[in-house]
Amino acid sequence: MIEKDIKVINKLGLHARPSSMIVQTAMKFKSSINLIKDGANADAKSIMSVMMLAAGCDSIVTVRANGPDESDAIAAITSLFEQKFKEE
Repeated sequence: MIEKDIKVINKLGLHARPSSMIVQTAMKFKSSINLIKDGANADAKSIMSVMMLAAGCDSIVTVRANGPDESDAIAAITSLFEQKFKEE
């Protein structure tokens, strides 16, 4: 299992479009992927689960992956955050 803390740096946070991008990316991997914010745990393969985190700008989200491609999964999800979900 791998975990990484990531800061939400896009202005609007994890609204519908970024949440959808996370789910689409997570679905490419066999590993289970979760996002954790303030103790709330979300399945990264469920858009409703991700949106329920209500992670706004400057929030810290922990990405946790467990499985055969966990390193690649963490890298792909981290990349989305670092690119600000291509919003800016």
